[in-house]
Amino acid sequence: MSEEELAPINEQDLKDLKERMKLIADADPSQYHNEFSLRRYLRAFKTTDAAFQAILKTNKWRESYGVARLSEMECGHLKNKARVLRHRDCIGRPVIYIPSKNHSTARDIDELTRFIVYNLEDACKRCFEEVTDRLCIVFDLAEFSTSCMDYQLVQNLIWLLGKHYPERLGVCLIINAPGIFSTMWPGIRVLLDDNTSKKVKFVSNEAELCQYLIPDILPTDM
Repeated sequence: MSEEELAPINEQDLKDLKERMKLIADADPSQYHNEFSLRRYLRAFKTTDAAFQAILKTNKWRESYGVARLSEMECGHLKNKARVLRHRDCIGRPVIYIPSKNHSTARDIDELTRFIVYNLEDACKRCFEEVTDRLCIVFDLAEFSTSCMDYQLVQNLIWLLGKHYPERLGVCLIINAPGIFSTMWPGIRVLLDDNTSKKVKFVSNEAELCQYLIPDILPTDM
């Protein structure tokens, strides 16, 4: 898995989007998106108009949600919920590791969602965009039980990736999945568009995992 396949975009659409965004960013530099970002929005939203509107909505959301201030949040009590790993996957993507055993519906969903955004931001900042601007998310289902299934958090993550981090997901690995999870997966699958569902990979053994990352990089202290 030496490289990623990226859907082609129309270069004229990119040029038009750049021109529109330049007018906005010249008036307000905080609205700026680099070319890698513009390409992601075009891949996700297909047309210049749709991509432009999506970018404006994301910029408004980032301001109202206080994304720039999330680095100040007190998150020590959430550290076992998710982590951006120090090492990358086999093609250089930052890795977000989420151990399902540490999740349940007995949580503050707004606080936990903000922590997930904090991790997404951290991971995105670690991207070497000239190499890859996508992420690897690992859901570790070791010791999973039905009480660990937080559908609302999963829905929130899917919404975030679709609306405000489009085309950031490179691959989502589901490892150590027990048989019982197969009864829950259909309820999650229907929330995913075809493009996203193709990025979800169930990994059943270490040999398969090695196609994506070195198993030793996964934490054992969470």
